[in-house]
Amino acid sequence: MSRATVAVSEFTGLTARAADVDVEVLFVPVFGAGDTVDDVGGIDEAVGGELRRALAGEFHATPFETFTARVTGGGWRAQRVVFVGMPAEIDAERVRRFAASCGHLARQRAVTSMGVLARRDLSVRTIADGLRSAELDGGLYKSADRPAAYPARVAIVAPGTAAREVADEVRIGRVIGAAANFARGLANEPGNVLTPREFARRVAEGAAEAGIACEVFDEDRIRDLGMRLMLSVAQGSVEPPRLIVLRYEPAGAPATPVLGFVGKGVTFDSGGISIKPAEGMDRMKNDMAGGAAVAAAMRALAELGGPYRAIGVIPTVENMPGGRAMRPGDVVIGASGTSVEILNTDAEGRLILADALWYAQQLGATHLVDVATLTGACMVALGRHVSGLFGTPDEWVATVRSAATRGGDRVWPLPIYDEAREEMRSEIADLVNAGGRAGGAITAAVFLRTFAGDRPWAHLDVAGTAWSDTKQPYQPKGSTGVAVRSLIELGMTGADSPSK
Repeated sequence: MSRATVAVSEFTGLTARAADVDVEVLFVPVFGAGDTVDDVGGIDEAVGGELRRALAGEFHATPFETFTARVTGGGWRAQRVVFVGMPAEIDAERVRRFAASCGHLARQRAVTSMGVLARRDLSVRTIADGLRSAELDGGLYKSADRPAAYPARVAIVAPGTAAREVADEVRIGRVIGAAANFARGLANEPGNVLTPREFARRVAEGAAEAGIACEVFDEDRIRDLGMRLMLSVAQGSVEPPRLIVLRYEPAGAPATPVLGFVGKGVTFDSGGISIKPAEGMDRMKNDMAGGAAVAAAMRALAELGGPYRAIGVIPTVENMPGGRAMRPGDVVIGASGTSVEILNTDAEGRLILADALWYAQQLGATHLVDVATLTGACMVALGRHVSGLFGTPDEWVATVRSAATRGGDRVWPLPIYDEAREEMRSEIADLVNAGGRAGGAITAAVFLRTFAGDRPWAHLDVAGTAWSDTKQPYQPKGSTGVAVRSLIELGMTGADSPSK
């Protein structure tokens, strides 16, 4: 059982005036030094004029900068107000980060009740999502120095908004944030705990809680399906592989689309015979972040009542350099019948995804999205804050990009070109599994494209974005839960035009 803990807090949506919110601390966004918060009647008087004095000097309201003032009068019920800097231009990601930073700060200060004011029509849903994400305690195995408890009571304040609307938005945001936490909790676990069998067990447990169908295939069933590419990656480890299959089939769903979400589930990646350098190898426990994102999104779609059918396929393995491990130069034939010459055993994620993409089509998926911590090359190209997006046709790529933007995941389209296809041709098999160093994220996508058949397909390379190496006001060091929200948005809106 996971030692990751998530506080059980009461979340409410309020439509009252900010002055009437009875909390220990009220967080108020401030959009730059020129924002005097005059739209919140009486707030500066309530804090004894401290806000105006601070804005004239010490408080510049830069993103995540805070200024705390004690409430001294004006009939306000909050004990303190924390003003939090916000950028002038906002989007889902910035709003979620603002809310998460409020939650982390409240925990650091051992606050028992908190409120967040949704000024300037900030999304209540996104605020609830961010506050929920801050509930996750990432110090899984610490025996001391554990953080304070998360506030037991959390209010999101949207004055003048319909009470039913606020309540619905809070509920949806909490489900989305909980899904991201589920994925993050899995990806933060060490590889000796989260083996392929344990990963499958936890996903199955979560699926049962959400009421969606889950099957877990063992190595014999995987062999019967002809998934030799997947088996070749797993054969160097004493830990057997598992294939996790999730099905969400809501009543009254249209015949199409049937969304096929495929997630890379390498619970630890040593690189195999082509072993990785020691530096940074500890983070390879996170090589199953794509699979965790798929599992989390499927669970959330069921809880939110998504209108479309969705299939989740998560191949999960360990990649280890054992005596039975696959070797550079081996040729393996996948379930699709395509033969692959193994040039680099550290290019293993695309091998397990190849069989999984094929199987998603056998199950009836009409539109495919795979999520994988696939290539260091993508991180070199785009850094740690933007995921790479590949796919075909352009309309489907635009749809996936739009869903990611709405969900607050930054993605950037990268090309697939004919010359890259030539680089992946083998002299003795249909394909090689690795091209040269140049354009490595592109050649990896070209490899996956081969196994997507004629279906609309998109590939999210999250190698740079799935893990935060540094602590931020909105994010502790560790797994980020990237792509969970993208898949939820896609599952709620389907395969229509990107303007939807």
